[in-house]
Amino acid sequence: MAVYDMDKSSESRELTRRMEASGYFTIKYQPETTEQIKDLLDRGNVLCGVQINKGFSKDLQKKHPTSIQIIFDGTDSNTAIVAMGYINRIVSKYSLDLSGQNIKASFSKIDFRTRAWYNPELKSRNFFVPGVMASIILMTCLSLTSAAIVREREIGTMEQLMVTPIKPFEMILGKTIPFALISFFDMILVLVVGVFWFNIPIKGSIPLLALSTAAYLLPALGLGLFISTVAHTQQQSLMLMNLFNTPTMMLSGFTFPIENMPVVFQYLTYLNPLRYFIIIIRGIFLKGSGFDVLWPQIAALVVLGTVIMTISILRFHKRLE
Repeated sequence: MAVYDMDKSSESRELTRRMEASGYFTIKYQPETTEQIKDLLDRGNVLCGVQINKGFSKDLQKKHPTSIQIIFDGTDSNTAIVAMGYINRIVSKYSLDLSGQNIKASFSKIDFRTRAWYNPELKSRNFFVPGVMASIILMTCLSLTSAAIVREREIGTMEQLMVTPIKPFEMILGKTIPFALISFFDMILVLVVGVFWFNIPIKGSIPLLALSTAAYLLPALGLGLFISTVAHTQQQSLMLMNLFNTPTMMLSGFTFPIENMPVVFQYLTYLNPLRYFIIIIRGIFLKGSGFDVLWPQIAALVVLGTVIMTISILRFHKRLE
């Protein structure tokens, strides 16, 4: 939560104290302008922003109705709905304690107005479909590349590759470029289905989405190739892919917020490329975020991809084991 307290009175501080004391919210930022609240929401640093206007305490002391504004990040519709319920209870209880009257009178004391940005109707499909798109691309890359080199061993063509003058890096490129093209085609396909079938809005830049997808394919293809260098049969590569796929999905923020995970698992998510791409694709689709906001996630994908691809190339040897 970010709280922009323009009143800076004992009443406004008591309200923010109750929000944090509830155990549901943590006040991480205290911005000084509404633009700072917008920037925090754009970057996904906070779930909600609270603005308490000047004159809040004077209106309460004079028994005049007053109002506060609460803006939620609607990209995660389920979490936003739950948070709205908590805010409703906290502010209503505070208003009731101030009035000392019946419940009906207390609600007229503080008029708290909530808005959900990026997904005003809080449709769950706007939250899930972009995540499904990112997951489909990852599964496609893993399933295609994990059996790439293993299949050469099984059908006996590894001996032919051994006598060719190609280098391991060149063979890796030959294995990844076709799968990268197929993955780009899948991205276009699910993009069309998401926009025209499920009516998911896309508010950001298509070229930025293409650039981000290219950065995402680097670690995704690298992971598939790494599995293919470890496994000795296609059955082993399939088992390793399934073993890898489940924790990747669980630690991506796709099913539930990363902030709710144990601290150890929160650190492990930094090694998960799906985590970064889900933030990117939801930011482009729902928030219209630009490169200035998403560059940390894109840079993380490039670094992860470079490391994983390098390890895969080093593990690959043109010889039979």
